[in-house]
Amino acid sequence: MRATLMYGPGDVRVETVPDTDLIEPTDAVVVVTRAAICGSDLWPYKSMEPTETGRRMGHEFIGVVDAVGDDVRTLQAGDVVVTPFVWSDGTCVFCQEGLHTSCLHGGRYGSDGVDGGQGEAVRVPQADGTLVVLPVDKDDALMPSLLTLSDVMATGHHAVLAAKVGPGKTVAVVGDGAVGLCGVLAARRLGAERIIILGHHPDRIAIAREFGATDVVSERGEEGVERVRELTDGFGAHSVLECVGLEQATITALSVARVGGAVGRVGVPQEDSIPEAERTFFDNVTIAGGPAPARAYIEELLPDVLEGRIEPGRVFDRVGPLDDVPDGYRAMNEREALKVLVEL
Repeated sequence: MRATLMYGPGDVRVETVPDTDLIEPTDAVVVVTRAAICGSDLWPYKSMEPTETGRRMGHEFIGVVDAVGDDVRTLQAGDVVVTPFVWSDGTCVFCQEGLHTSCLHGGRYGSDGVDGGQGEAVRVPQADGTLVVLPVDKDDALMPSLLTLSDVMATGHHAVLAAKVGPGKTVAVVGDGAVGLCGVLAARRLGAERIIILGHHPDRIAIAREFGATDVVSERGEEGVERVRELTDGFGAHSVLECVGLEQATITALSVARVGGAVGRVGVPQEDSIPEAERTFFDNVTIAGGPAPARAYIEELLPDVLEGRIEPGRVFDRVGPLDDVPDGYRAMNEREALKVLVEL
């Protein structure tokens, strides 16, 4: 079969690899029909240590179950399924608490002998606890939006929960990437009264407005902070979503939070420390977040996608076959594309 491997910064290749198969009785083999390139895939694309063996890539995919192990009880061949971006057993203490990303028996796609999602097939460990059966055909028109439940829509939802978004709240979203845009959609879904998007790409801002953004702040740094405060009578936002992970984005997010506000951090941190520590401490600002336990959210968000109340698949602005994945990385890295959908 063919799969995507990364060998070093900017070096992505689609190559022939051994066919995947069942190993453990709790496994399922899924033939991939849709996959995606994630913004977090760009971190190794920019900076990973070169390797001679390559690193399997991809953690967002939808597909059709091809085979299941003897201990799998909730799936059968032919099921159309979506996966969260990590696999988990669904039964450990952390899964039971809704923190599937910390599963005691879970792991990440593309490591420890598990296939990456940007390939023709994937062996999914702990299949019963991981995969969600979709009540649609594999070529349903909703596939782009359903695929976002694997990561970016679930991550946007996680951000709004961490930031305590609710009716009547003012929300500031730092970052106009796919996660930030899904954060806008998630904030509107939970009834936010005002949603301020901090970004400066016209095409992304257009989507943000469609998703529910009421205000746009294109300034950066201190100017951006000042503009948000102007829009909020000098107080700042009740809820802030940090959807980038870079230090400046984190500083901005913490600086626009009002006294007693909350910041939901879902951008993968690129620094070891949290800035603005003294001010946020004395202002009683809640700082929460982390990797989204997508498996805990998929079934909650699924009806809104199926019934057309939300359309997070709008974040995909480029579609191509598996052979185009290397160029998809380049396009996303150079800001030519927001998010790339791969059709197999």
